[in-house]
Amino acid sequence: MIAVGRAMVGILGMLVLLPTAAAQEATRVPVLAQVAHPHNYYWREMYMPQLTAGPSAGTFSPDGASVIYSMQGSLWRQALDAAAAEEITAGPGYDFQPDWSPDGRRVVFARQQHNALNLILLDLESGEETALTSGGGVHLEPRWSPEGHRLAYVRTDADGYFGIYLANLRGNAIAEERPLVAGNVSEKYRYYYSAADHAINPSWSADGKSILYVTNPEVAWGSGGIWEVPVDQPQQARQLINEETTWAARPQLAHDGKRLLYSSYRGRQWHQLWITNRDGEYPLPITFGDHDLWQPRWSPDDRQLLYVSNASGGLELMLHSFVGGATRVLNPEVRNYKRPMRTLQLQVSNERGQVLPARVSLLAADGRHYAPDNALVHGDDYVDSATAEHENHYFHCPGECTVTVPEGPLQVFAMHGFEHRLVQQSLDSVPAADRLELVLAAQPLPERFGSYHSADLHVHMNYGGVYRQTTASMAAGARAENLDIVYNLIVNKEERIPDIALFRTDHESFDGVTVYQAQEYHSSYWGHLGLLHLDSHFLTPDFSSYWHTGLASAYPSNTLIQELARAQGAVTGYVHPFDGIPDPAAEGKLTHALPVDVALGKTDYLEVVSFANHENTADVWYRFLNLGFPLTAGAGTDAMTNYASLRGPIGLNRIFLEGVQPDRPETLKAAIKGGRGFVSNGPLLGLLVNGEGPGSRLKVASGASLKVDLALRSAMPVAQLELVYNGNVVATVAVDDNGLAAEQLLQVPVDSSGWMLLRAVNKTAHPAVQDLYTYATTNPVWIDIPGAPRRAPEDAAYFLAWLDRIAEHASAREDYNHDWEREEILDEIRRARLIYKELSEQ
Repeated sequence: MIAVGRAMVGILGMLVLLPTAAAQEATRVPVLAQVAHPHNYYWREMYMPQLTAGPSAGTFSPDGASVIYSMQGSLWRQALDAAAAEEITAGPGYDFQPDWSPDGRRVVFARQQHNALNLILLDLESGEETALTSGGGVHLEPRWSPEGHRLAYVRTDADGYFGIYLANLRGNAIAEERPLVAGNVSEKYRYYYSAADHAINPSWSADGKSILYVTNPEVAWGSGGIWEVPVDQPQQARQLINEETTWAARPQLAHDGKRLLYSSYRGRQWHQLWITNRDGEYPLPITFGDHDLWQPRWSPDDRQLLYVSNASGGLELMLHSFVGGATRVLNPEVRNYKRPMRTLQLQVSNERGQVLPARVSLLAADGRHYAPDNALVHGDDYVDSATAEHENHYFHCPGECTVTVPEGPLQVFAMHGFEHRLVQQSLDSVPAADRLELVLAAQPLPERFGSYHSADLHVHMNYGGVYRQTTASMAAGARAENLDIVYNLIVNKEERIPDIALFRTDHESFDGVTVYQAQEYHSSYWGHLGLLHLDSHFLTPDFSSYWHTGLASAYPSNTLIQELARAQGAVTGYVHPFDGIPDPAAEGKLTHALPVDVALGKTDYLEVVSFANHENTADVWYRFLNLGFPLTAGAGTDAMTNYASLRGPIGLNRIFLEGVQPDRPETLKAAIKGGRGFVSNGPLLGLLVNGEGPGSRLKVASGASLKVDLALRSAMPVAQLELVYNGNVVATVAVDDNGLAAEQLLQVPVDSSGWMLLRAVNKTAHPAVQDLYTYATTNPVWIDIPGAPRRAPEDAAYFLAWLDRIAEHASAREDYNHDWEREEILDEIRRARLIYKELSEQ
């Protein structure tokens, strides 16, 4: 909840148009943008290695007595009977995916540096490192052949797509490199995957004659099945297992050549280990549990397994006896670092000395980020190419935490939501007392603007990521972000719904954080929906128009789904809507059904601040407002909280709701539907028009002058603060305190009905805002002037053209199950069209 504070004295004056601050273009670009596969937020998390505090992958020594594993961005060596681990690499960059050579002398691994991944060879005796690849491409998953003279690995720099390559190793250099499985392009439509096939997860057979791998030739949905290819006859590749593997199968043949081990969620919600024969027949599970097991490896004698588990929430390296199933955690009780380190005690508090949980980022002089040993480390999915060589990483500190960092300079960042100043410090060295106290001062909106609670309307707690979240651990992250209310939108990821067992119609509370289980309805055809406060049951199937499946039909429409949800008392909205502004005159498919459902009164809110372009979404939203539709602004991060590679922390995009009680759903539903508040990824906005806040309706005489009282408080700089009336900027307000605060009283004359809102923008990237750019907007205050209605025939014509495009495509589809499905959908479009037609003629 936002604290209230003393109001600054505003100056009442005539309307003044001030110069608009120049908005620089953001320099944020996607991490590893050189990879051409779409939906990078999926493959980066589910396939690519990530910086984690716990182990992320391991390899046995040839004698089976030791392991080398990646942890905290370094490689570590540990004997199975020892309590101590030795750090054997320490960058530069982050080191992942080790594979121990058959002669025991070397290890090959992937290093992330300069927004690229390359293969490095480490001599274990001398410690000498040799780069096997270089440049700005992506090379990963290196594997030694059994005789130790060849490598198999994945690379993308040939065409941008994941392909498997083989190379001979001549001394310390790659030679005679050739593609083994790469370059095929499918003509089959794929929504989440590229037209080009991918080939990943290579591993060798014990005789060195073939490679096991995962690929998706002519597969419409999913990351593909498990295949085997003879290294000397690639045209003889054969499929062993046909199932959806979500990038993570990593098949491994036992050294006996008979048994195939892999990770799968087959028929379940979590990845466990499965075994089958050499031909992939009759797979059987060998582990069980409501958690994931990753990166399985056989020991040299096939008696033990090594894998990574997230049963504890974070990542642990497990040693598993194949016969009997005894397991133990390979947890290093002692860590022998390669370089001088210091133990830093960190405390975050407010100006009154009260300890605050917070988001924290620690960047050392070696260019690497550090976190507590038990933290869930998260990485931005974008990188600021102008200032950094890799993405920012952070963790949530409960208020006090311990971090081991290198000696020398340290950059420190801490933030506790939007209602406190953030802290950024550059230290020459770790303080002598090994203790650092950070104070985050409160910066509330003036109390006259009301009392707000913040909510993230769009969160996915578990969604195929490397971690395992519980409701309580997710709420702890929300508490560190000073987020009051979380809506966990349960939804499918391919063939599973990871959090389906958590669905409930009431709420849970965790030390000031209230969690509601809700639903996202998937339709790549009509657009995705948020269904909040269902009071009976989860709607199934929870997706439609999945081409090439038994649910290929475009029926049910989003109109029907929202009717079913509303019958349960739900609030419904469209989520992450638009990257670009839809153009009905442009070529290509336009089937997003938002205009249908707004006209028919089925949609309550639109995620204006979301995993999309905020300004472009607002452009469409303004058109609805111009036509008088009471569509309110919502906000949701679409955060997958169990991801290490995370699109913003939970609460990155949030709505501030005025006058609600978090444990009373009726107050939340009324505030969301009524537009009582503002949406933001950073700035706090206060707006009163004739003393009334967002969501209010005022009746005034023509020519009246509106008294507008506005305020801004922000933890990050705002370049533009604008008052908007009927889509037009009527005032640009000067921002003080380095772009962090503003307060103004204005008189604004109006002569036609309409709506007024306040918005804040800064297009320059800021490390605290892991979004395209900084943006916030209030919901509108509605102004009614008798005899002077607001008319917008051009906006009605825009939606008419949009509906015609929807009808054209929907009527031409041939995959409806029945003719009546097509007719019901076309009738909905016709009814919506009549409404826009009437508005266009006013």
